[in-house]
Amino acid sequence: MENKDLKKLAAVAKNYLEFDSNEVFTWCGDCGNYGIQNAMKRALALEGLGRQDVVFVYDVGCNGNGSDKIEGYTIHGLHGRAISLGAGCALANTNVKVIASAGDGATFSEGPQHLIHAIRSNYPMVFIFHNNENYGLTTGQASALTPCGARMNGTPGEVATPPLNPLQFVLSLDPSFVARSFSGEVGHLTEVLRAALNHDGFAFVEVLQACPTYNKETPDEWYAARVKDVGEIKGYDRADIWQARKLVADVGEDFYMGVLYEDKSRVSFMKTQKYRDYIKSTLVDEVKHYDIAKLLP
Repeated sequence: MENKDLKKLAAVAKNYLEFDSNEVFTWCGDCGNYGIQNAMKRALALEGLGRQDVVFVYDVGCNGNGSDKIEGYTIHGLHGRAISLGAGCALANTNVKVIASAGDGATFSEGPQHLIHAIRSNYPMVFIFHNNENYGLTTGQASALTPCGARMNGTPGEVATPPLNPLQFVLSLDPSFVARSFSGEVGHLTEVLRAALNHDGFAFVEVLQACPTYNKETPDEWYAARVKDVGEIKGYDRADIWQARKLVADVGEDFYMGVLYEDKSRVSFMKTQKYRDYIKSTLVDEVKHYDIAKLLP
């Protein structure tokens, strides 16, 4: 981060420290999750959000080991179900920010159906997609995103099935917000997450991250040599979905980072529910005991 940004962060240090936990981190050394957790806390602090303002939803996997490493309202859900769980929280109480996290295995192998309908419905939440191209928690099995030729536990010869292109997939679903960053550039990731927090709808944020223990194909140095900021592209229009689709078509060459696409004309799910136009309460406020005696024969 630049000096001016560090000064801003220093001014909200109390907010940042609110999210600190006394639990011992159990991620491997140099795991990208350290950078992601740090950037998330920075973004929340800089946006003036406290523990009472956020719900964190974690999937099963290495990312899920962060569920007790941050102070706040946290839920450690089922494999591949973090998005649907987070959507329920976001719809029940629109006064809080919901941040859901899941890895490539959970998102594109275990629960892609939930991703599809979250984008389609434009639920008001942030989704951090941890992409380390393998199942790290179960000791390095290939995922739907592991590149061909990689040798992983479970595929000791090599991976032969072509990987999915995650952003190409997401952009084909007419999303309202798509961004990408790199866990090794915490300052950049912080700003991307701040943009996602301010988006009214489903904000999909891919984070490229290394898995130093099990994925030797793409270490931090490999990503650092390939990531570029989308701001370097003259005339790039992030409201143009076709530019974004073209930008993410090539996997393995240049990885452009930043907010790649945003459609500000779309409204989030609850604002499309016309029957609630004149209802001021949230769904969670409406949960109470109802006497059904009159409905019984």
